[in-house]
Amino acid sequence: MKNAVGRDIPDYLLTNGKEVYQGKNYMDGKYITKASPKTRRYEKPQESKVVATIADALRQCNCKDGCTFSFHHHLRNGDYVANMVIAAAVEELGIKDITVAATSLGSAHDVIADYIEQGIVTGIQTSGIRGRIGDVVSAGKLKTPAIIRSHGGRPRAIEAGEVHIDIAVIAAPTSDCVGNCRGIGGKHNCGSMGYAMMDAKYADYVIVVTDDLVEFPNMPASVKAIDVDAVVVVDSIGDPKKIASAAARISENPRDLMMAENVAKVIASTPYFKDGFSFQTGVGGPSLAANLFLEKYMDERNIKMGWAIGGICGPMVEMLKKGKVGKVIDVQDFDLDAVNSINQTPNHFEMSASQYANPANKGAFVNKLDFVVLAALEIDTDFNVNVLTGSDGVLRGAPGGHPDTAAGSKCCVIVTPLTRGRMATVCEHVVTVTTPGDCVDVLVTDYGIAVNPLRPDLIECLDNAGIPHVSIESLKEKAYSLVGRPDDLQWEDKVVAILEARDGTILDVVRKIKPYTVDQE
Repeated sequence: MKNAVGRDIPDYLLTNGKEVYQGKNYMDGKYITKASPKTRRYEKPQESKVVATIADALRQCNCKDGCTFSFHHHLRNGDYVANMVIAAAVEELGIKDITVAATSLGSAHDVIADYIEQGIVTGIQTSGIRGRIGDVVSAGKLKTPAIIRSHGGRPRAIEAGEVHIDIAVIAAPTSDCVGNCRGIGGKHNCGSMGYAMMDAKYADYVIVVTDDLVEFPNMPASVKAIDVDAVVVVDSIGDPKKIASAAARISENPRDLMMAENVAKVIASTPYFKDGFSFQTGVGGPSLAANLFLEKYMDERNIKMGWAIGGICGPMVEMLKKGKVGKVIDVQDFDLDAVNSINQTPNHFEMSASQYANPANKGAFVNKLDFVVLAALEIDTDFNVNVLTGSDGVLRGAPGGHPDTAAGSKCCVIVTPLTRGRMATVCEHVVTVTTPGDCVDVLVTDYGIAVNPLRPDLIECLDNAGIPHVSIESLKEKAYSLVGRPDDLQWEDKVVAILEARDGTILDVVRKIKPYTVDQE
């Protein structure tokens, strides 16, 4: 069946009420039944929940074959905990048929790819899928198709019971003896722990893994002891220096700065750019650089940003400290400047992933956004964006909050160079649709600006401001004239990953590339 973005979805995937994507806000007003967490009572007073090892905690939490583990990725590429837990489950307890339901997976978790190849890890549910895990899943070595959800789609699926978490594992920089834990005050801080909050509420069992046991009570707690079954102390939960990636830095590239300046011009031309406006930016270099130019327009008009959300980096923290933004509300920190600010800088707050972006609740923050600035691996002439698969069809990215913020904001701006290397970024059809074109409003490239025809009001804004713009078709043709038109990828029938839209409908599928072999070097 074809969905609203023209993607063929196999009929066998449309079971148990699952539908294809039918457009922005299709599910608005429809009801869901929230899953009821199964919680074991702890009526007798407990002196401590600390156990000696991860294996002991797993036994205490009824770990068995077919178990679904959840992990959060606030330590990003510095995370050690997911690997430790899966290794303990497999090597010490002999657990098989494991599903890993993580908020994101990267090269830090390459060892899990070995368990996929051995047939021990049989399911993956995640937003990000990179490194060797992306390779082996793309090669068709996972027993079941990976399920890819946005950061808002994941808590929606947990609340609706579509994802049942047997054991949630919380990597916590600090915890007390009964499990009150948070992301600051320890040796290896991660800042906000917004992704872990929903898992702790809905999992059957919750294990906190920490390398800094602090005095009770550890307050204010991100995850509270009322949801925790066991606490394990290890030597190290990870390396916070690997939280920040190269992309999460303001670019000094003249091309990127030119695009960033044009992003700010577009934003300043709209009626939403007024005192108290709300904003989120992605972590790509040009996206972050837009902050610098936006601040200049704010000063010229003597206005301030009311609030910002994210994925927060140092530049937004600096704007908060200078009084240029009223509040920063944070589900994840992308660098150590932001980590060190959470709960330390006045008006820098933490929130859950559900509060951030869940489309099935009654007030996600993304629905109050005026502007979001996002990057793209590809964008096509229908304004569909791909941030998940490379031009070779291999899984190496993440929807993250991209589709959530694009759908919720009044003005979604995509900023990307027209080409990368020998590949056209603006193209006829993206490899995989991760953010539908009906959620994207403006494209800014180094060769020009294009506005989605669905937004004639924004076209009028740019015209009134004297900002030149062109059709996205002309940008595509320019890209092809520079690097050539790529050959179509050849796919096998086997579906290796299912990409859910944020509302739970099926947006796209990723098939096995033909032929494809994993690089063993």
